[in-house]
Order: sequence, then structure tokens, then C-alpha cells
Amino acid sequence: MRIELKFLNKPEAYPPPSPSTLGPQKAPWADGTASTPLGEVPRVRTSLLTSDRLGFWKARWGIGRMRYTVEPGLYAAGSPSAESPVLVTANYKMSFDRLRSELGGLDAWIMVLDTRGINVWCAAGKGTFGTAEIVRRAASTGLEKIVSHRTLVLPQLGAPGVSALEVRRQSGFRAVYGPVRAQDIPEFISRGMKATPEMRRVRFPFLERVALVPMELLPMAKWAGILAAALFALSGLGPGIFSAERMLSDGPGSASSFLGIYVASTALGPALLPWLPGRSFSAKGAWLGAALFACLLALSGGLISGRLEAAAWALIATAVSSHMVMNFTGSSTYTSLSGVMREMKYAVPLQIAGLVAGLGLLVAGRLVP
Repeated sequence: MRIELKFLNKPEAYPPPSPSTLGPQKAPWADGTASTPLGEVPRVRTSLLTSDRLGFWKARWGIGRMRYTVEPGLYAAGSPSAESPVLVTANYKMSFDRLRSELGGLDAWIMVLDTRGINVWCAAGKGTFGTAEIVRRAASTGLEKIVSHRTLVLPQLGAPGVSALEVRRQSGFRAVYGPVRAQDIPEFISRGMKATPEMRRVRFPFLERVALVPMELLPMAKWAGILAAALFALSGLGPGIFSAERMLSDGPGSASSFLGIYVASTALGPALLPWLPGRSFSAKGAWLGAALFACLLALSGGLISGRLEAAAWALIATAVSSHMVMNFTGSSTYTSLSGVMREMKYAVPLQIAGLVAGLGLLVAGRLVP
């Protein structure tokens, strides 16, 4: 950290301000330009277009997710002056759009950081929404020549990655933390940049949790498909070692049961999160997996025969569900990076062991009379 801060204090570390560093001017969401002492900067629309809403949907489904960005730099909302507030956000376009869509009727500057297409909270944990990038971006946009005050309004969820003291020491700008939700920014500004307790409260309601399910499903879909195919093939094991007829008969049931556990745990985990027992997400997932196994056992219609196969499916369901619900920690502001790393250190080996043991018992159950 000392080396990085020393580097940032060198004037040559920052490129000279120019229109190209201040952002694109012909994007669909741009609405003309605003004049600054350093040239024109794009003015953003404060109402979302159909293309913006379509982009939201595609990002939720992981379509072009890592390309869903805006160029870092400085933007204008309304007709900001040298006294207008400076709001800081990430260059993940959904974060950018959520902010600008709440600024109707306001005059403000938006300083977009290069978070590599990651939202504010996750970027704060990864270090891309942090002290160094804030200082760098304020210098590269020539912000001190554009505004007369020295205050930056940062999103509250970006606080874990920022040292307000270092921001002020290195850039001269004071960091003020705004509300959790962009919709409260107009009131926050009207109150003299004072947040109410309600503005500070972090919420994660049902609809916001289930909206993230598609993005949680897709990253692991390939591996889920591979395991489902393996279970399909293993269904051919039995007396005589292997039977294609048996595989075609039992395989669809085994594969669909596994995929059902995968989809159900990924969807029901976030949906039922507040009510699942346990503090850690992996424990919550394990409880959900046990419940899914009970449902599978009741609905299997003879698919599961014998104690070994029952034990196998219990381990598989618990391991898969525990992992998928634990994976949701990356979408929840209820967890910290250190807590997640500590949980994964113990949970992941147990999940792998459970899955491997379950597959082993499944093979044994097929081969042992």
C-alpha cells in the first residue's frame, strides 16, 4: 500500500485532462454536453430508455455482463455549476443508470470510477472502488478546476474500499458518504448532505434477492450439466456392470433430479434466506439441501432404491445446495470479504467431499446387490 500511495503522489502519474478522459459524448443515454473550464463533458439523460431496460435484463441473465460498462470519467446531470455536488459511482452500467435515473430535476456532476465493470459494493471488496482510483480519477478529470468546493459524495456501500482520510490527504477532496439507495439522493442533498437513519439502513427484500437468481444460475450451469450427464451415465451401472437399456430407463430420472436440486437450491436459497436456519450461507444451504432431499425421496417414485442410494442422494443434495447458497454471498451486502473467505476455507472442502462421497455411494449402491 505504501508503494502505491507514493506513486499516486507523483504528478506524472496522472494524464493531463482532456475531453477524451471525460467520457463519451454520443452514447444513447447522453443528452448533449455541458461546458467546463476543461472543455465539454457529456450530459446524461435522467430517464431510462428502452435500450437501458433491455440492458438490465440481459445483465441479469449474464448476457454480455462483463461488457456492460460506461467509460470512466466525468458526466453532467442537468446544468451543473462549480457549486454543484459531485456524485461518485462505478462504471458498471447498471450502477451508473440507477444513479442517473434518480437525478431528475437536479444539477450534479457524476464521477465514474474504473471498477472494471463491477458494481459498487463488490468493487469495494475487490479494491477497484477504492482510495487509489478515486484520487486518480479526480486528478485525471481535472475536477479541482471544474468545481469550487472540495467534497465528493460516495455511495455508502463503497465505504469498505475507501479511506476518507487518504482521499483528502492525496486529492484535497473530502469524502462524504451518501445514502444506501440512489432514490434517497435528492432528499440527502436537500438536507445539506445529511443522511437519516433510514437512509443508512441496508435492506435486501425478497424481490431484490430473487432478481439475482438468473445470474447465480448461469455461471455454474456448465458444471451442473456435466454432473447431470455423469449421473445419466452412472444409471447404467448394476448387475452385469453396465446396461445401456438401464441407463436409458433410469438416466433421465437421475439427471433431472440433480438438475432439479441445482435449480431449486439456487432459486429457493435467496428467496428463503431470512428463514433458513444457521448464520453462515453454507449452513443455510445445507439445511435447504436436506429439505430438497426429503422432497426428492418422497417424489422419486422408486428411483431411489436401497440405503446406499438414499445416502448418496442425501450427500449430493446437501453438498450442491450448500455450495449454491454459499455462492450467493457475492450478491449479498450482509457479508464481508474476510467472512466469506473464512467460510469458504472450511465449507468448500466439505462440499467437495460430500459430492465425491455421494457419487461413490451411488456407484456402490448400483453395484452392490
